[in-house]
Amino acid sequence: MLDNPSVTPINDSALIEEISFYIYQAILEIQQQQPNLLREKYRNVPLHNPKNQSTFLVKLKEGFSKAQDQEALIINVQKFLQILLVSSYFKLPDYDNLIEKIRSSTQHLVLDSSTDVGHSQQVKPLTSTLSRALPEPSEGIAILLLDAENLKLDVNTEKFLTGVCVYPIQIKVAFANWSKMGKQDVEFHGRGYELIHVPTGKDSADVKMATVGSSIFVHYPTAREVLVCSSDGVMTHLCNTLQTHGLTVYRVRKQADNLTVFNSKTNQTQVLSLKPSLEVPSLEQAISQLKELIKVEQQDTNNPWVKLSKISKLFHTKYKLTISQVVSAHLPGKRARDIFTENSKDFVVHQPSDDAELYLTLFEVNHPDTVSRQNEVKEIESKTNSFPRKINSRVELEQALIKLLTEVTTKSPGSYIGLSTLGTQFSRQYHQPITKMMKSLQLNGNFIRFLQSCSYFKLKQTGKEWQVAIAQPEPATLK
Repeated sequence: MLDNPSVTPINDSALIEEISFYIYQAILEIQQQQPNLLREKYRNVPLHNPKNQSTFLVKLKEGFSKAQDQEALIINVQKFLQILLVSSYFKLPDYDNLIEKIRSSTQHLVLDSSTDVGHSQQVKPLTSTLSRALPEPSEGIAILLLDAENLKLDVNTEKFLTGVCVYPIQIKVAFANWSKMGKQDVEFHGRGYELIHVPTGKDSADVKMATVGSSIFVHYPTAREVLVCSSDGVMTHLCNTLQTHGLTVYRVRKQADNLTVFNSKTNQTQVLSLKPSLEVPSLEQAISQLKELIKVEQQDTNNPWVKLSKISKLFHTKYKLTISQVVSAHLPGKRARDIFTENSKDFVVHQPSDDAELYLTLFEVNHPDTVSRQNEVKEIESKTNSFPRKINSRVELEQALIKLLTEVTTKSPGSYIGLSTLGTQFSRQYHQPITKMMKSLQLNGNFIRFLQSCSYFKLKQTGKEWQVAIAQPEPATLK
């Protein structure tokens, strides 16, 4: 850097914006393709979200605009990357390519600076300045020892372990009785592992791994780190042996749904969740899913207003995801209820009092069918008052269901209705679920199988929902 007090910060806003976007794109790509290179607390931040993107770029621009020349700018970039990324990233070609790209974009700053001070200065070569910004580790390698019978490591988990180490993992050894491991020997060999076969017997892989591992530093004098991958407690002695010879030992174990990595040198533990990552639907898709759930609940209850707590429970049951998780991904800082209040074209929200629960309904333009449907519901309810209150046999159950189905479809004979709707009408009329009634009559199988066994009904499946209709005229006994 030139020692020139007259130099002012870079004021080329277009250049700063371009470089900031370079960095943003690089980080976003890493998060999507190699999240293990990001520090753990940044791995699940939705950077693709417009609001987060804007915040990210603003911070970059503020930091980079304070740089006085190209070299200062490069250092600022490196400092920023060190906050977000693990040390192994800085050994990858991707890092060098990014720095080269920034240097190329800012090369004119070096030329301009030379001209301003009135003397010629040789342009600096386009080489990485990592050696000045980060301590370069001495030559060394990391070794991975795996008890393949005890712990499973897939490709993604292995990438995570690569990010944990300071040195590159160049030696990988897996121990197992491979004759009992199916085709895993082929898979591990394809991933660069040395395979050591052990005889059948309890802890055979552990014993062999401890024996080989205890002298690994003799065979590989450049070894600096060893990953001992086994959940068995018998590996403690091996770890202690390696530590006494100056190696950094990473104890890798599976605990519940997590993979834990304990660093013997720093006494720090890193955790990788082994649970499958949740696929959050788009905001538009989530709204469509919520509307569909509300419609079904309205039909089942014949009530246009549905509790938010009920819809939340139905959403979680069906999609294995909470509404809060969807909102967190697309509307950071918002609450679950905000997905409804901020989409007034789709939902109507009602809260009787400040401490009362929220009620939801769908925003729909009124049309004649609305009043007609309400009258139809009342008509069906009045007609079903004449139904018998007790069912004592399979035949009577069939008759009751035919009667219910006929009344519900009175304005469209022969049409299909959802099984859930028929079940709700039955529960309302006979004050118990259809499944409980079937159990009391000692009828085996579920509701669908019962209807399929009756010649008076026909069923069809639409998506995940079953629908039922009358298959033929009612039998003579139903007068």
